[in-house]
Amino acid sequence: MSMLLTSALAAFIPLLFGFIWYNPKVFGTAWMKVAGLTEESMKGTNLALVFGLTYFFGFLIAVGLHSITIHQFGIQGLLQPEQGYSDPEGAITTLKGMAEVFGHKFRTFRHGMIHGTINGIAILLPVVAINGLFERRGWKYILINAGYWIISTALMGGVICQFSK
Repeated sequence: MSMLLTSALAAFIPLLFGFIWYNPKVFGTAWMKVAGLTEESMKGTNLALVFGLTYFFGFLIAVGLHSITIHQFGIQGLLQPEQGYSDPEGAITTLKGMAEVFGHKFRTFRHGMIHGTINGIAILLPVVAINGLFERRGWKYILINAGYWIISTALMGGVICQFSK
């Protein structure tokens, strides 16, 4: 599948996983409490807008995860700006051939999950924690939200690697 198609598929994960993670029987009740939300304050929300924007932002995350989970993008980025890249007689053709032979290595669900998890821990956890600290939220709030994003990006990375062939 193309990058846009796999991104479109992976963009559903934050929505679908959010229904589970923020369910009152999982972390929903605890999250609402630490976020200072009530059932009453949640009423009147434009859910179509919330879900639509969640999908859109999930799509942006998925596009970014491609460069993190699929290493072969690095070879293409290294080669394309070079003079002679498209010259069939040039020295770069050896590297292009290598990219063609090894282009689909490490494209497994597991490999994508590993890189998605690393991204979640190294990038998203600090972002959520910094926001939570400045908002004067406790660690419970930070860990509930960061845990959601770490698992979401792990699953997104897995889908991206598995289906980007």
